[in-house]
Amino acid sequence: MRNYDFAPLWRSSIGFDRMFDLINNTQLLEGPDNYPPYDIVRTGDESYRISLAVAGFAEDDITVTAQQNLLTVTGRKTEEKTETPAKDFLYRGISARAFERKFSLEDHVEVEKALYENGLLQIDLVRRIPEAMKPRRIEIAAAQDAREAGKDKPIDKTAERLRIAS
Repeated sequence: MRNYDFAPLWRSSIGFDRMFDLINNTQLLEGPDNYPPYDIVRTGDESYRISLAVAGFAEDDITVTAQQNLLTVTGRKTEEKTETPAKDFLYRGISARAFERKFSLEDHVEVEKALYENGLLQIDLVRRIPEAMKPRRIEIAAAQDAREAGKDKPIDKTAERLRIAS
């Protein structure tokens, strides 16, 4: 595992601690293997889709959990309770082992929906930025308007005396 030293950046950066921790902990989020395989696709300006290939699992075997900045997908195969005797596999190529896949999410990314169809679990994500954080245009007043607005304010006598004395 490789750790990076961000001490020089910490001297001049404020509020980036979480980003530096994410970079250092990327290997903790990734499992030792790449099971189940997945794709991440941008579906719009503010929307994404994660597709996981979970063949052999039923909808009830998969749990999708979203908590603060972390999306966790867990799969646990339930034992089939059938009256037929256990099957004697000659070859078993469809893996049904338990898994846990974690995805780190940006602050305002939310899970919109999850859909399981034909062995693919598709999780739609959307970035919803609060109105207070969106850029807004600030109107610029003309200098004449600013001077006229200042005439209505009471005059500071101390500042005026200093101005007259100099």
